[in-house]
Amino acid sequence: MHVRHSSDGSAVIRFRAAGVLLLLAHLLFVGWLTLRPLDVPWVTAANLQPFAGIRADLAFGPVEAARRIGEGLLLLAPLGVLLPMAGGRLLVSPWASLARTVAAGALISMAIELGQTGVPGQVVDVDSMLLNTVGVALAHLLVVPVSRARLRRGNRAGAGDLARLRGEARFRSEAPQGSTPTISRVGIAP
Repeated sequence: MHVRHSSDGSAVIRFRAAGVLLLLAHLLFVGWLTLRPLDVPWVTAANLQPFAGIRADLAFGPVEAARRIGEGLLLLAPLGVLLPMAGGRLLVSPWASLARTVAAGALISMAIELGQTGVPGQVVDVDSMLLNTVGVALAHLLVVPVSRARLRRGNRAGAGDLARLRGEARFRSEAPQGSTPTISRVGIAP
């Protein structure tokens, strides 16, 4: 995807708006999928022990385990791309972006799991939260750094716009003011 920033920033606004709309659509879909009541004859107990559900999935055999674990990884994986897209930042530390995105994904996953406590037929599973968070991290690592680098490379033609994004253009005309003066002989009031 190639986004060239115009002087008024309309491309950035459209890119962020698309990210926000896609993010909301995905969250509505996930909410519908995970928080709707199920009419089931019985419900398993809540899984609060990490990796117990994954071990149980592996006992079903490789095909069924891959399907179940894959579902957990893929459910919130689009957030790994949509959250940074909605933020619309090109110039950001890759590690800070990953940390923010994974933390937000973990919080969203925890909110879903906590919301499931009041939904008939849905059960809390700590392994779902772990898999969802790992899926967000993997999607972010696979897509976002490459996409940002590509967008930055494509934006070199408009270097003035890139400087504007960094805030450099605003500070070029301002001369440094020096350090803030201090008064050394002022005592502390009683």
